[in-house]
Amino acid sequence: MKKADVAVPAERIEQAILFIRGQKVLIDRDLSQLYQVSTKVLNQAVKRNKKRFPEDFMFRFTKEERQELVTICDRFAPLKHSSTEPYAFTEQSVGCALRTECVN
Repeated sequence: MKKADVAVPAERIEQAILFIRGQKVLIDRDLSQLYQVSTKVLNQAVKRNKKRFPEDFMFRFTKEERQELVTICDRFAPLKHSSTEPYAFTEQSVGCALRTECVN
């Protein structure tokens, strides 16, 4: 996990934060970019470490939430035709995502 040891500017993190379902979250795509791993690798690490991510730590978008996100923000256009809904990681889970040995 040496890639994640690089400092990420606070502005970059703040720009990635979304407010969904009454919570501040980062979607899997943004979290993986911040820590320089692919979204696939991040999501595989989460699947292998389910105990670290209870329901209040993360949730999957609904199709409607994804469509709204794509509609209001151009940077999410690649999600428009995605076959899966993105994960949203709450503030508590972001630290857990970084501590998984699988993310490297």
